[in-house]
Amino acid sequence: MIDEQQWDSVETLHARFGAARAASRAEPAPDWATRRDRLQRLSAMLREGEGQVIRAISADFGHRAEGDTRLAEIFPSHVEIAHALRHGKGWMKPRRVPTPIWFRPARSLIVPQPKGVVGIISPWNYPLFLTIGPLVAAFVAGNRALVKTSEYVPHFSAWIAGAAARHFASDELSVLRGGPGIGEAFAALPFDHLFFTGNGEVGKKVMAVAARNLTPVTLELGGKSPALVTDNADMDRAVARIMTGKMINSGQTCVAPDHVYLPRGREGAFIDGARAWVGRHYPDIATNPDVTRIIDQRQFDRLVRIRDDAVARGATLHPLTDQPENGNSRLFPPVIVTGAPDDSAIMTEEIFGPLLPVIPVGGTDEMVARIVARPRPLAAYYFSNDAGEIRALSQRIVSGGACHNETIMHVAQGHLPFGGVGGSGMGSYHGAAGFDTLSHLRGTFIQPRLNGVGLLAPPYGRRFGAMLAAVRRMVLARS
Repeated sequence: MIDEQQWDSVETLHARFGAARAASRAEPAPDWATRRDRLQRLSAMLREGEGQVIRAISADFGHRAEGDTRLAEIFPSHVEIAHALRHGKGWMKPRRVPTPIWFRPARSLIVPQPKGVVGIISPWNYPLFLTIGPLVAAFVAGNRALVKTSEYVPHFSAWIAGAAARHFASDELSVLRGGPGIGEAFAALPFDHLFFTGNGEVGKKVMAVAARNLTPVTLELGGKSPALVTDNADMDRAVARIMTGKMINSGQTCVAPDHVYLPRGREGAFIDGARAWVGRHYPDIATNPDVTRIIDQRQFDRLVRIRDDAVARGATLHPLTDQPENGNSRLFPPVIVTGAPDDSAIMTEEIFGPLLPVIPVGGTDEMVARIVARPRPLAAYYFSNDAGEIRALSQRIVSGGACHNETIMHVAQGHLPFGGVGGSGMGSYHGAAGFDTLSHLRGTFIQPRLNGVGLLAPPYGRRFGAMLAAVRRMVLARS
């Protein structure tokens, strides 16, 4: 139940933003000790609140498997913080870059500077990790932050708002709670950078509002991430990894495999393997504590709608358990769908649940053709024992991220940038990529006292022409 009485007012939002902005202008370049302290306090906040986080998120979902929260939220949050603490001081250092010979003895540097105040709009599906990840990037880059949490996770929002207030000054980190009205007011503030994670339609609105202030944005969206299983794949392994990526958080994951392409005639093997896998890993699914529920009735009804639309248009359902869905508890057991038309809802909307279309095709060329005809996905998952085949496929498909013979694990790699492309988002973060995204990388040219630049000043005469011609010859010789 959403308690609007707990929502913050627009006046509170503006006051907290004003305080953070004033503080960031007064301290525009925090040293490493300050940044490290903020990261360590964030780590302490999370360590002290782990049990509360697990209970709060489970309450918001109606039941969230504790293992899902520990594995996909708490653990990667700690990893992200630890990675920033280990490498952040090095990321801060000016980066010397080459200076063309005709400008020497001058030097060129890239100097990272904090942007100032970062706004973070976090989603409901992974409310902890998708708040902590951007926060880590903001803090290690020397920024202050305001967070707007999702109204669909009120228990989690209450925890993080209280925990942030206990561990941080309000001008360092402030958490705001509210519905669409607060969200729009939040996005309309003149942040130095705005970070949004959510669906594409809301992302368009966030970007349009931010554009009024020319606020730079990072949009982490979603889309329909395909899995490609070729003739050269190990089918058992492909089934296991695809179902693992699909079933964590009951498919309510932006990088979950959305649908599967495989060679025509191998659908039965995939379906049988998936049914056996679910039976081993989720026995007694109706009472199994490892099965996460669908977040709310709105999302449950949406899944029923797109499933029923597919059936009405000729698709066939292949339940992977004998347990039907339960609207009262929002249990939605996994179902494979075959024969769904390309223009059906299940094939055009991001599924975000345990429905898995399986699409038989004539070969890899058809897989590629189908994928590139659609908006660019957030992730693509390739399954083949032929590494050359995977490389060839991945070169033909543009996606935000990718895994070879795996799903979703690229998100947990601190040295890899994470983000979308085209309709699945813009910008990236995690590790050094997050530091760079939330820093201004200022180009700096350092001219020594003794230099020859004055020789190129007016009046332009014979000497100027000779020197410019010599420099031009040097440039052309290097092209």
